[in-house]
Amino acid sequence: MTVRKNQAQLSSDEKRRFVNALLTLKRNGRYDTFVTTHNAFIMSDIDSGDRVGHRSPSFLPWHRRFLIEFERALQSVDPSVALPYWDWTADRTTASSIWAADFMGGTGRSRDGQVTDGPFSAARGAWPISVRVDGRTFLRRDLGAGGRQLPTKSEVDTVLAMSTYDTAPWNSSSDGFRNHLEGWRGVNLHNRVHVWVGGQMATGVSPNDPVFWMHHAFIDKLWSQWQTRHPGSPYLPAAGTPNVVDLRDTMRPWNDVTPADMLDHTSHYTYDLPAAPAA
Repeated sequence: MTVRKNQAQLSSDEKRRFVNALLTLKRNGRYDTFVTTHNAFIMSDIDSGDRVGHRSPSFLPWHRRFLIEFERALQSVDPSVALPYWDWTADRTTASSIWAADFMGGTGRSRDGQVTDGPFSAARGAWPISVRVDGRTFLRRDLGAGGRQLPTKSEVDTVLAMSTYDTAPWNSSSDGFRNHLEGWRGVNLHNRVHVWVGGQMATGVSPNDPVFWMHHAFIDKLWSQWQTRHPGSPYLPAAGTPNVVDLRDTMRPWNDVTPADMLDHTSHYTYDLPAAPAA
């Protein structure tokens, strides 16, 4: 069984294996297919039209499946690798170990955002940005620019306490747990982290930055905690809703996956710490 661990608890060997698997997928071209898929969906997911991966109830099951597919790709390189998660409520500064030169590398330089250390730096030559929003071919970051702060544990707890999964109109103006976690309402969790990292993470091609996967693994972990805390709160909407993915509708780009299929992650992986106790 795959066990996803807190990145701060990884051994040096686990970090090395994870990084090497990422570099192998980049080298053989499989990595960029995930970047392309994500960008296509974030560009087409709009409040007033068909939306699947973002701004919609299926944000969480869609990304759960997306991460499973990516984790399987990593394991095709090295079966020992699992996706770590980044708990940004605890590791919340630019000095946190996630940004060390032997792991993700640090922030970008001031003049152009280029990451200059670590395995994904332009100097190493192993991480060219091919699926991009501009002409720059290097990984960019701007960690915590402008005094931005990452979400706190208290803010996360506030969102986890919300008992309704989602509400009409099922987009970025909706109330409920999903939209507050995604970040279009309230304290803003998921979206704020993308902006805090900056660079490609603040764009549709955010998977260009490998930290994307650890951020979304933590978002997925928070969803699993919410599910445990609110066992009587179902995925919504259930059926007959235009422009969104109902409980048993197929989620593009897959032709065999529905939100209902993604509600229980435990047949695919577990997390190293137990989910929060039921309220």
